[in-house]
Amino acid sequence: MLDRPALDRDPDTDDDIPSFAPDSEPDARELAAAKPVPGWKRPLGWLRRAGQYFFSLSFSSLTRRIVSLNLAGLIALVASILYLSQFRAGLIDARAQSLLVQAEIIASAIAASATVETNAITVDPDKLLDLKPGETYGPSEDVLSGLDFPINPERVAPVLRRLISPTKTRARIYDRDGVLVLDSRSLYGRGDVLRFDLAPPSTDKPGLTERAMIAVRTWLNRGDLPLYRELGPENGNGYSEVSDSLNGQKASMVRINERGEVIVSVSVPVQRFRAVHGALMLSTQGDDIDQMVTAERLAILKVFGLAAAVMIMLSLLLASTIAGPVRRLADSAERVRRRIKTRVEIPDFTGRRDEIGHLSGALRDMTEALYNRIEGIERFAADVSHELKNPLTSLRSAVETLPLARTDNSRSRLLQVIEHDVRRLDRLISDISDASRLDAELQRQDATPVDMRRLLLTLVSVANETNHSNNNVQVQARFEGNPIDSFSVPGHDSRLGQVIANLLSNAQSFSKMDGAVRLVCRRVKNKTIEIVIDDDGPGVRPGALEKIFDRFYTDRPEQGFGQNSGLGLSISKQIVEAHGGRIWAENRAGKTDATGDTPIAGARFVVRLPSI
Repeated sequence: MLDRPALDRDPDTDDDIPSFAPDSEPDARELAAAKPVPGWKRPLGWLRRAGQYFFSLSFSSLTRRIVSLNLAGLIALVASILYLSQFRAGLIDARAQSLLVQAEIIASAIAASATVETNAITVDPDKLLDLKPGETYGPSEDVLSGLDFPINPERVAPVLRRLISPTKTRARIYDRDGVLVLDSRSLYGRGDVLRFDLAPPSTDKPGLTERAMIAVRTWLNRGDLPLYRELGPENGNGYSEVSDSLNGQKASMVRINERGEVIVSVSVPVQRFRAVHGALMLSTQGDDIDQMVTAERLAILKVFGLAAAVMIMLSLLLASTIAGPVRRLADSAERVRRRIKTRVEIPDFTGRRDEIGHLSGALRDMTEALYNRIEGIERFAADVSHELKNPLTSLRSAVETLPLARTDNSRSRLLQVIEHDVRRLDRLISDISDASRLDAELQRQDATPVDMRRLLLTLVSVANETNHSNNNVQVQARFEGNPIDSFSVPGHDSRLGQVIANLLSNAQSFSKMDGAVRLVCRRVKNKTIEIVIDDDGPGVRPGALEKIFDRFYTDRPEQGFGQNSGLGLSISKQIVEAHGGRIWAENRAGKTDATGDTPIAGARFVVRLPSI
């Protein structure tokens, strides 16, 4: 046999650690481990055990499902918030309104700065910044009335640069024909025109990562927004807002470019004395709005990260109250399966008022019933072995003695003994077979309503027709209560009939010649059917009222040994309990005699079954 390893104690965990070299000399590491652990290291043991516990939970399928489902709901919520956020729509509306106000101010400044007499009109850009919507700055209306009003790029460029530079917006000015006159992207630092062809700036092809980000941004921002494209200098009317402004109306438009960035553009007419001389178009830069939306989404993602961490912790705690007890119950059930001869205690979670507590109670009851069944089978096997051994011993002795018998009388008596033992064995084997099949038969068949009134009347009629073999004892039946009352019980009619027939046969066999057996059936509290069988026999000895239901127990002094198997009442009790009922025996008291003694008037058997 292998020696069991010695057990040491871990100072951090207080657990037993096997040591496989108990006889060897301790080395330096063992001596170091045997030293007292400093107090600051003790919390590490708790942290390690907590980490191991959560690590074991992470491999639980139930834990993974709980965490995954909770996170999936949170992710769906955050995704819907990111996709349907009202912040973006409100930001676009506010940006459009601010651009309209800014465009009106700049358009008024441009109208005041452009004139035919370039040397006679001067414009102070600092004062233009203080203009309000609708105000103009320049010569009096009497001077400019009736004059032509072209837009001069050289005069407008410095004004446009001073007004646009702080706002990070793009400004474009178109003439009456929709031809691009000036673009804020084409200005020097001092406001001089950089180039006149105003060709759109070239862009490099984005990389793979940038293309992925563009695809995600386009999916989040696109919706029903039209695509923004850069038009040539001659195609200003291709922008719907510019076309509306050239007709004297203010207009705004929201688009999305090829990079998935939102572009808000507004256009107002550049006019003087209700005469439209051009259009001013202001638009946001590519990532102007997206930076603010991205910042808002990052804030949402930060909240999501915090909420996800809290949800994971709560999910693990929830899983620990479900997966942990379920695992312990499963391990205990596995130990019950492997250890048949020793009792394994199922963990008791019945204090929890939930399904886990109910499952624990059910498993404990099932295990207790299983062990009781196993012990009952063991006792039944022992009783059967004992009961079969007696006739077999007697039979073997008779068979061994038969060749030695010298007289016919001796051989005849030995043959009678052999015949008696064979009949006894046959009766025992039949009753044992019936008792062993009883549980399986009751489990296989479904319970059906049994009309006890009809069943009892049938059994009483059969008992009265065959009473010549039972001292010619008559059976009387009476039903108490309303005649229309139902005496139905759920169960198996053949097995319930076996119980009543056995009790009637016992009562007839113990009754005096030409006596009577009384059967009464009544309802008790409208929930139970009670059947009482009284006889006028000697009754049951007080010490045997409980023993008579034991297996192979018989108390018939007037009959010879081995005439009964002692399984009738035991099988009857087994059938009644399988139907959820009770059976017991008691003695009926007679009239008190002159000496003050109360004799036994007979035996009484009571059967109670749950009614429908």
